[in-house]
Formats: sequence, C-alpha cells, structure tokens
Amino acid sequence: MAGTFKLVVLASGGGTNLQAILDTLHGRDGIEVVGVGSDKADAWALERAQVEGVPTALFKGEEYGDRAARDAAIGDWIESRGADLVVLAGYMQLLDAAFVARFRNRIVNVHPALLPAFPGLDAIGQALAAGVETTGVTVHFVDEGVDTGAAILQREVAVPAGRDREELEKAVHAVEHELYPEAIRMIAEGRVRIDADDPRRVAIDD
Repeated sequence: MAGTFKLVVLASGGGTNLQAILDTLHGRDGIEVVGVGSDKADAWALERAQVEGVPTALFKGEEYGDRAARDAAIGDWIESRGADLVVLAGYMQLLDAAFVARFRNRIVNVHPALLPAFPGLDAIGQALAAGVETTGVTVHFVDEGVDTGAAILQREVAVPAGRDREELEKAVHAVEHELYPEAIRMIAEGRVRIDADDPRRVAIDD
C-alpha cells in the first residue's frame, strides 16, 4: 500500500465500531483515521477520537438550511482531511444522493444482518420477529438506497436458543468489531474491487 490510507469516520452515538477501528487499524500498516464527524454534540464517539488525538467536527442539523446543505458541508470537510474512505459507524442520518455521488464507492457501512435480509432500522428486532435461527453482519458500500449497496464481507451469527435480545446484540456487536476493520483493511490494501459488469457486486483479490 503506497502512502497513507486515510479514513474519516461519521458517528452519532457511542462509537464502539469507531473504537474497534482505532484499536486495530489507526496508525498501523499505513492506515490512519484523520477525522471523526458527528451530528450530535454529546456523541461519545467524539470523546473517543479526542483521546486518540484525532481531529473532530460537529455538524448539527439546526445549523444548516436542510440536509443537502449539511451533507455538502460534511463533504467539504471530508475532502479537506484528504480522506480515501468514508466510514459510517452508527451514523444515524441518511446521506443525500449528491453526497453519495460525490464519494461514489468510497463510503462503507456495517449492518447487523445478512443483507439483503432485514434492511433498515432495528435489524436485530426484525430477525427475532421473523423467527430465524441465524442472522449476521454485513459490511457494504453505501449507495442511494437503504442498505442496498454491494456487500463486501458477511459473517453469520447464531440466534441464541432462548432468543434473548441482549445476548444476540452482544454477539452481533462482537462480530461487527472484527468484521468492519477487516473489510476496511482489505479496501486499504486495494483488494476490493467493484465488479465492472455488475456494480452491485464486489470482487475480492487474495
């Protein structure tokens, strides 16, 4: 990997996936988190970044005329940081189409289900309600749809026999914290390519 591969992370809450990225990728093998942005002033993710000396930025919705204006400001900040990849880590705002187009194939997200199953909000609740025995985690590129971008990595998670939500959430989050950094590292190494014949698919090089 030539030079530094730079990540900007967007997060709205506690930032546990951000912490996993900071712990396993930041400052290692040419990968660096160069910024953490949030729409919430009290997001613990901002505290996590500051502990590591990572620059932060706050984009509160009420300070912008509309979502497009805020997303444009976020995009300008991301470009000012020189980011190669935009990482969504519990960012709870929908990104507008112009932002997605601006960073086409450079935005990733992690979802607590085996997409295309259980997209959208409360995927764990959806899985429990559906009665499935197995759910999982998907790391995927972000497109204009809701959890419809090409999947990069997926890993199964067994639903506990007692169907306890808290137990399942812990198991899913543990897998997220392993799978997300793994996928980001693969992208940084240049091993992930969008299929030229089908942009909804990716090819992974060994």
